Amino acid sequence: MITVSEITKVYDDGKVKVQALRGIDLEIKKGEFTAIVGPSGSGKTTLLNIIGGLDTPTNGQVTIGETNIASLSENELIDFRLNHIGFVFQSYNLIPVLTAKENVEFLMLLQKKNETERNERTIKLLKAVGLEDQINKKPSKMSGGQQQRVAVARALASKPDFVLADEPTANLDSTSTANLLDIMLQLNEEENITFVFSTHDQRVINRAKRVITVEDGKILSDERK
Repeated sequence: MITVSEITKVYDDGKVKVQALRGIDLEIKKGEFTAIVGPSGSGKTTLLNIIGGLDTPTNGQVTIGETNIASLSENELIDFRLNHIGFVFQSYNLIPVLTAKENVEFLMLLQKKNETERNERTIKLLKAVGLEDQINKKPSKMSGGQQQRVAVARALASKPDFVLADEPTANLDSTSTANLLDIMLQLNEEENITFVFSTHDQRVINRAKRVITVEDGKILSDERK
């Protein structure tokens, strides 16, 4: 599903060059539940952002299915992300003036899905993440764990090929983290949804089925459990 070939990334501000990634080769298959781990500055978030088309490599390519996303124009890349990739961020990134239902529906509106389809899928997803009683609440009225579960439902709303999660448990307590990981694992096992995490949270690492360790911009180890 995802093939990363000889990816390098150099950040250059005109004064200092920082080599964030140094020739990464990686393949992630459909249905994997993978954690990319490493210390701060190791390159794990840069790698996740490049896979998701949020950043561009200096050299190399990322192929998702049959598409080399580095070859896409900016508008093509926006459309590709909308239809193929789900994102879950550390800071939730929910729209504060919208309810949980409206936040989940938002990407489907961009996809021009009809109202019936939007409504049915939104209700199904919010039930799947245990929030059927929070449908009409805005983010400010929900706990951090509830907001992150809305973010997971939103990430799945567009029926993406896979979900990228950047430090999704960083702001959550132990109970909320366990609940969130239970939900993601259930979706992974029952619906074969692919999840790729960037994390340093041992709780996530313990539940992952594959752990890729990145250090100094290189893959140090790649272990399947």
